[in-house]
Amino acid sequence: MLPFAIEIIPGGSIAEQITFAAKRAVVSGHLRAGDRFPSVRLLSQELRINPTTAHRAITTLVEQGILIATPTVGTVVAAGGAGSSAEKSEILGADLEKLVVEAKRRGVALEQIHRAVEKHWRGLERKER
Repeated sequence: MLPFAIEIIPGGSIAEQITFAAKRAVVSGHLRAGDRFPSVRLLSQELRINPTTAHRAITTLVEQGILIATPTVGTVVAAGGAGSSAEKSEILGADLEKLVVEAKRRGVALEQIHRAVEKHWRGLERKER
């Protein structure tokens, strides 16, 4: 059983979907610093995906500072999120660019984006309590 919820949506990058689901679980408090993260083998078996895809997702999370991989312990959730403030801004910047591009493509106004972000932010704050 995985420690976070995920529903794989066909057509999108599975590794990116796993990465997003894991980040969401960390931000919402479902995964906390020090919690063990599923191995490549468990992740690939549970989601019925190629182990290479599971490995790619875990590697991305380690590179972003969300997870720490230790040979004798395994992979665990890192304390403090994604490392330095500059690293956090860089990671967030890429995600924000995707959001902005998609919003502009769909004709969504900046005010609507602001309200939607605030709504989701508040929703995650409620889940943390």
